Amino acid sequence: MKPFLGSSRFTKEATPEAIRECTCAHLRFSLARMPESATPRDWWLATALMTRDFLIERLLATQETHRKAGVRRLYYLSLEYFLGRLLRQNLLNLGLWERTGEALRKLGVDLEEICEEEGEMGLGNGGLGRLAACFLDSLATLRLPAIGYGIHYEFGLFQQDFVRGYQIERPDDWHRLGSPWEILHPEFAQTVHLYGRLEHEEGGCRWSDCRDVLGLPFDIPIAGFGATTVNILRLWSAKSTREFDLEAFNRGGYFEAVGEKSFCESITKVLYPNDKTESGKELRLVQQYFFVACSLRDILRRFEAEHRDWNLLPEKVVIHLNDTHPAIAIVELLRILIDERKMDWERAWDWTSRIFAYTNHTLLPEALETWSVPLFHRVLPRHLELLYEINRRLLEEVPVTDDSSHQKRRAISLIEENHIKGVRMAHLAVVGSFSVNGVSALHSELLRTRLFPEFAALFPGRFRNVTNGITPRVWLLGANPLLSSLLTEVVGEEWITDLSRLRELRKFSADASFLDRYAAIKRANKVRLSECLRDWCGLTADPDALFDVQIKRIHEYKRQHLNLLHILWLYRRLLENPNADFPPRLFLFGGKAAPGYDLAKCIIKAINSVAARINRDPRALGKLQVGFIPNYGVTRASRIIPAADLSEQISTAGKEASGTGNMKLALNGAVTIGTLDGANVEIREEVGDENIFLFGLTAEQVAERVRKGYNPWEIYESDPELRAILDWLGSGEFTPGEPASVLAPLRHSLLEGGDPFLVLADFASYLAAQRRAEQTYRDRSRWMAMALTNTATVGKFSSDRSIREYAEGIWRLAPVPLPG
Repeated sequence: MKPFLGSSRFTKEATPEAIRECTCAHLRFSLARMPESATPRDWWLATALMTRDFLIERLLATQETHRKAGVRRLYYLSLEYFLGRLLRQNLLNLGLWERTGEALRKLGVDLEEICEEEGEMGLGNGGLGRLAACFLDSLATLRLPAIGYGIHYEFGLFQQDFVRGYQIERPDDWHRLGSPWEILHPEFAQTVHLYGRLEHEEGGCRWSDCRDVLGLPFDIPIAGFGATTVNILRLWSAKSTREFDLEAFNRGGYFEAVGEKSFCESITKVLYPNDKTESGKELRLVQQYFFVACSLRDILRRFEAEHRDWNLLPEKVVIHLNDTHPAIAIVELLRILIDERKMDWERAWDWTSRIFAYTNHTLLPEALETWSVPLFHRVLPRHLELLYEINRRLLEEVPVTDDSSHQKRRAISLIEENHIKGVRMAHLAVVGSFSVNGVSALHSELLRTRLFPEFAALFPGRFRNVTNGITPRVWLLGANPLLSSLLTEVVGEEWITDLSRLRELRKFSADASFLDRYAAIKRANKVRLSECLRDWCGLTADPDALFDVQIKRIHEYKRQHLNLLHILWLYRRLLENPNADFPPRLFLFGGKAAPGYDLAKCIIKAINSVAARINRDPRALGKLQVGFIPNYGVTRASRIIPAADLSEQISTAGKEASGTGNMKLALNGAVTIGTLDGANVEIREEVGDENIFLFGLTAEQVAERVRKGYNPWEIYESDPELRAILDWLGSGEFTPGEPASVLAPLRHSLLEGGDPFLVLADFASYLAAQRRAEQTYRDRSRWMAMALTNTATVGKFSSDRSIREYAEGIWRLAPVPLPG
């Protein structure tokens, strides 16, 4: 097979003929297939392998350039990377999409069709993982030296199905047939120690009698746009150091013989093991430590290969913690420096706290991980000792003078003093990092003033904000080719790496001819989505209906049940007056509930039950439809988002850190209906009050309402329509053939449960905002002008801008040009 190099020069010179030749060579020599007998999957694999040739050549050039330059490098630690399909994105970033399409057409193969053969890697679930994927794209596009680290999950989270409206979780066996994108490097395997006991001796502490786990690294090349830089995402898979105990097998202990193998491989089986049980909690802790321990050893191995002077470590290495999950890395690095490098405490802690930076992604207490001290001691005894010493030194910074100082010490302590003591991982991340940032202006302010006020006072200047962003290469260029072509025609290709260029579109907001073209693209995307909906959930949708979309993880604070109450309000309106005059509405939901989150699963059941009732009611035909799209992920999002008219961003103010779905939808011309929460605040600043539908209590009003003693029963008793809807939902009418109590937990949470996320408090305001949206949608020119303004003005929310702010203000990273 002829070498097929991926340098920038060769990328520019690659002809469709050369691409076709290389693809056919891979079909023959890598897959042992002839073109005449090749299946669509064969063609996808061959095309992916051809694309990987380009990526690997550029990856090697990137690594060599970074090595010779002795760069300061970012190491990004995240438990999730929600990458989606990679063939289209890699070809777009390489600049080879059109030429590859032409090459395959001459072989009788449709590139769009074979892209459908690719599954999604089961490496992430929601916004956290998708943000990490966007950041990897921007890091490479901006030519910044970076390596991502994560876990090579065997099964990912789960495949979501619906049976009688209930969420059913099935294994996501995404890796069953392998992946053409990953490259195994067994020579860089790492050994991780767990459990065991401590032996204190002169000169240090020895951690012995441990269970050892082997970490095997799989690399995925990450190409920046233009393929000038290709960085690495390294993922760790857990294996046993003893695959098979022959002695145990020979004496009849057949299960014992593979017991160690089963334990080790369970560590990287699934994303987010269910932690409702103690064993589930233990597996989560083991999983997180395994991932960071492998990563740190790999980081130090790479550092030593590139630098002779060990004292350069804090200058050449910056490690970023994407949320609290990798926070144990702080203690692990400290342990390595003290126990293995024999550093004194002061120097080791100084280095550690100069290397780590931390992004907080949540204000919810239950998401700020806390591990019980007994569990921590059992799994990581040495780390618990070090944690107590970190905590002792931290508390000494707050001298005890009065009751308020006692209270402050309790607030900042790494150890939570409940009936069972717990280790506060978010506190550890704050104490052990030189920078702590939130992900929207509002979220960062609440971090300083509500979540960590004592730390903000103790470490002035440590807290900052970097608002999240999304990559336009995935969420516009890849997901919305029709709109991308129009934008390129009007403002040039520069928008792909500089979204601020889209502001030039504002001059067309009153141009009827241009708005007609923009509207035609939106309708074409709705037609495309309508075709998908028939396959996904059996819906036959009207492309001229208002597509009202809420696609995100199912959680009470995201308030899918507030949306549901509005749907029930509309349905009642329709039943009471079949001639009720409102635009046809299609409500679309997508998202998964955590397996152990019972109320979130009840919300899914309620939505599906109401949808089944409405969709088969002839009185709703042509006026009202509801669909819940199963197994929502990146690929389905790329079909839904370009077609959306109304973007539901309705979380309780003060609860959503940022959101990125709001950015993707606005960029593709969906108008937001939402609270002043997360990045909605900044979206409003960019698009203007007249181009967003706002409602609900502010974060300050929410806090005040709760402080005064919020009582949802008062709203229930004072609003007859709302009372009727809630009673209707809990009556059993929507779940025929099942107990009337099926949906009772949802009604209970809103009344007896105290309505913790103030759904009922915001209901009237939400209805009013929906009526404004409904009226505006009737004025098609006004609606399209609003949609266009959203596309034109949300350039701030590019992940390129986010990464520049991180690189300049936190990481101190400089772009590294590559030759060629």
